[in-house]
Amino acid sequence: MKELVEIKINLDSVQKGLKLWINSRRNGTCFDALDTALENNEARFQLIEGCYYDYEISDAQFMLGNVGENIIQQHKRHCNIGTISPNIYVGTLEIPLLKKGNQEKCNSIELEVQSVKSGYRDDYRDMLELITEKCTDLLLQSNSPVSHHFDVDYLKDSQTLYQKFAFIKSIISSTEFKDAVHRVVTAPVTKWSETHEQKDIRSVRRFSNTNMKELVKSGKRTPLPNQHHLKKYGLKTLPERITSVRKTDSVDTPENRFIKHALETFLKFCADINKAAAKDSKLDKESSLLINELESQLHHTIFKDISRPTTLKLNSPILQRKEGYREILRTWLMFELAAKLIWKGGEDVYGAGKKDIATLYEYWLFFKLLDLFQELFEINPKDISDLIEESDNGLNLRIKQGRFTALKGVFETDNRKLNVQFNYNRSFSGKKKYPDSGSWTTTLRPDYTLSFWPFGISEGEAEKQELIVHVHFDAKYKIANLTDFIEQNTVKDLDEEKTENRKGIYKNADLIKMHAYKDAIRRTGGAYVLYPGDKSLNRKGFHEIIPGLGAFPVRPSKNDSGIGELKSFILEVIKHFVNRASQRERIAFRTYDVYKNKPNKENEVNEALPETFGENRNLIPDETFVLVGFYKTENLNWIIKSGLYNARADSKRGSLRLGPGEAGARYLLLHSTGETKTSRLFKITETGPRVFSKKTLLDKGYPTEPSQDYYLVYKVEEVSDVELQNQKWDITKLDKHKQGRGSGLPFSVTMTELMKVKVNN
Repeated sequence: MKELVEIKINLDSVQKGLKLWINSRRNGTCFDALDTALENNEARFQLIEGCYYDYEISDAQFMLGNVGENIIQQHKRHCNIGTISPNIYVGTLEIPLLKKGNQEKCNSIELEVQSVKSGYRDDYRDMLELITEKCTDLLLQSNSPVSHHFDVDYLKDSQTLYQKFAFIKSIISSTEFKDAVHRVVTAPVTKWSETHEQKDIRSVRRFSNTNMKELVKSGKRTPLPNQHHLKKYGLKTLPERITSVRKTDSVDTPENRFIKHALETFLKFCADINKAAAKDSKLDKESSLLINELESQLHHTIFKDISRPTTLKLNSPILQRKEGYREILRTWLMFELAAKLIWKGGEDVYGAGKKDIATLYEYWLFFKLLDLFQELFEINPKDISDLIEESDNGLNLRIKQGRFTALKGVFETDNRKLNVQFNYNRSFSGKKKYPDSGSWTTTLRPDYTLSFWPFGISEGEAEKQELIVHVHFDAKYKIANLTDFIEQNTVKDLDEEKTENRKGIYKNADLIKMHAYKDAIRRTGGAYVLYPGDKSLNRKGFHEIIPGLGAFPVRPSKNDSGIGELKSFILEVIKHFVNRASQRERIAFRTYDVYKNKPNKENEVNEALPETFGENRNLIPDETFVLVGFYKTENLNWIIKSGLYNARADSKRGSLRLGPGEAGARYLLLHSTGETKTSRLFKITETGPRVFSKKTLLDKGYPTEPSQDYYLVYKVEEVSDVELQNQKWDITKLDKHKQGRGSGLPFSVTMTELMKVKVNN
């Protein structure tokens, strides 16, 4: 392609001397593809997506018409000048040329918009071929409705017609198909055949039974000489010519007849498409190119000697196994099914010559991920077969942007069984209140979502109990490398980014989108970009594989798609889910436990407490327990001096019953007979009480004779936190406090409950 500074298009066919000039605002974005345009069925003059171009028509009585998506931006006062902004459009851009007065269409200007990705032509072809292959594989499944017969209707709208042709073209214009035809014509299967011809009897060396009969019965005979030895056998004459059989090597085999039939079928389809297409349309041009290619293949000399088939022996070992033949058989089967397939999602890809490579990459990834997840999980076959549905026009592929597609399966190990669900374009509704599923801000729709939750529980219940985890993936074809996705920003970069943000330009928009999925959609474990690059990125939120953000390369390549790195990541995620002692599991339970009930205003703690750092980091009022215990006046000095507090350990009245609060108490509040308001708060310095015998207590200097054999003993010290010093609490207001003789029974309360009965000085 030749780089241009300015594109000049002559429009003499509309009006003599009429011209259209197109100037790029950036160097290296205008090209003349005269040498390659025909080969690729593209317009001659080519632009680059995402760039801006100024145009001018030489006569102010003409203007460019609207093609949608704000691509043509006319000047406010002069309609013959303006800007062409392809944005993300890729493909042949057909712009109508209009007469200013009556808006009459005079002509069409065709411009080709290239993708910023240099290999997009090959990517487009390879991805469309794989989608076609996967669609026909779905149709070939035994439980798909392939027994129904649908005829291709060439009177249908051009959009559907082009879609069908694009599917077929992806099959029969592939390199593999061309190589298969070449193998067949250069090394065809042959068979020995017998050719019968009349031959001079004198040149025959071997006689068959048929020849022996001809010696007696054939006409046009010649008398034998009198001395000829055959006369004694009763023969007086011999025929001048008899039938001779000659064996020849023939290519007219059933397998070669099928190959010729397949090529002729493809040619007829393309010819019918060409006949139905509008003249000079993209469909007309593309079908003409394919017709020429198929005709060239059928003009090979081998096909002149091959007759039409009477039957198709599709079970022939040669057709099914021999190189060249098996590829053409498979192509023919795919062709038969693809011609019946309608893909509503194709509207996003093919419209009016558009090559929406980014959208096609999204669809292509769906099938790549489906293959991967089928390999790793037991996906329900019925879910997969349901991707194809019968419609009035044929068989419809139920994959379309904005349409929720869910495939369910199971992952099972020896120690855990998980439900798995693969979602395409699932919308997570916005403004949902906890614990409902969805987004708590605005509605978000990741391209792909992989969800895991324990087997034996519904998805809805798993959401409510914080037992489900979503992992999201977004297809980003336009990201060429990871520096486009995430960068180590300097202070200067951040300042520039802030300036660009004010203009509506978001440098890290894809990264921000991943954060939006992670932070807004409830129970999201990670959000990752899939892009056609070569490097992966996996950023962990904490210590484990999820939660996290990142990117994985998945390239439109038949041999090296790079999906192995994504597979390794998914296997790590599975291994993580099987681990019942993971940090994520603990956080999930904590989240459920904390948020399962709405906060109660009565449980608010606005009193002064030690700050939660250092040794007090885990001082959460609702989870911090205080043991309320009774003491005898004569024992107080011993408690303070020894740092020990004892409680009865038997089953009699007044004994301490160990519950979670009593065993895990962090503070001890003491009161004595008649003492309803107390400030005697101690800190328990060991986790849980120890068991002391009567003798051990006496050895520790216990001031009175113990009445029991064993006691539960807490190690305590006076509180040092200033927030808890010199405070009083009215224990009679605590729910567990008992009146009368029961007032001395020990019990535990939370710090929240205790602070409610604080006595204000």
